[in-house]
Amino acid sequence: MEQPKQFGVASGASVAEADIRESLVGLLKDSPIPPSELIHNLGLYMTRQSLSRIFFMQEMYSHIINTHGVVMEFGVRWGQNLSLFQSFRGMYEPFNYNRMIVGFDSFSGFPSVDEKDGTRFKKGDYGVTDNYEEHLNAVLHGQEQLSPIPHKKKYRLVKGDATTEIVRYFEEHPETVVALAYFDFDIYTPTKACLEALLPRLTRGAVIGFDELNCPEFPGETLAVMETIGLNKYKLVRSPLNPLCSYMIID
Repeated sequence: MEQPKQFGVASGASVAEADIRESLVGLLKDSPIPPSELIHNLGLYMTRQSLSRIFFMQEMYSHIINTHGVVMEFGVRWGQNLSLFQSFRGMYEPFNYNRMIVGFDSFSGFPSVDEKDGTRFKKGDYGVTDNYEEHLNAVLHGQEQLSPIPHKKKYRLVKGDATTEIVRYFEEHPETVVALAYFDFDIYTPTKACLEALLPRLTRGAVIGFDELNCPEFPGETLAVMETIGLNKYKLVRSPLNPLCSYMIID
């Protein structure tokens, strides 16, 4: 789970942790490293928590290298995971132009909040800055140009209510097989609706990842999984690097 709508302290962080992170942000902004070299040295300012998420995404991706299908993320927000998936494709399967990476997001925060999600959050939370998807598209395009077969576009951003956009996507792309789906909606309604639409498209060996299962702050995600996949059909694998992230492998 990324930072809340107000772009402030990550959920659960202490005041001391927040101060240290703000200090690192300041050091990054004022870095004496030349701009042409800064992008190659971002690890200098990366926290343990951020690095652990990258390792988790890589762990999930490693399970699908020999599995056919696209990668989908539900709840893109700033888009780091999409960029990571692009990099993993370029590293592990550089000539697999069939591995489309697709991200679904309203880019305006939660479209609504169900009573099953509790009362802590409200409509519009976890939004992004205005027209952010244009910036994200430019970043993903740039990343693609640095990988093999750059003339073929191998990513898509789908803006809107994912509960309807996922249905439209499969209608427009009936050939779609899904190898990896990562859910970071946090809340009940879109998670359930997209899981229901997705299940017929999953191949054996596919991975479904979750950002907030068994999370008291976001009960809706667990309830959505219980009502669609169930919790006792597939082994739920947790990452030793993260307290919340987990995934299932369809076998």
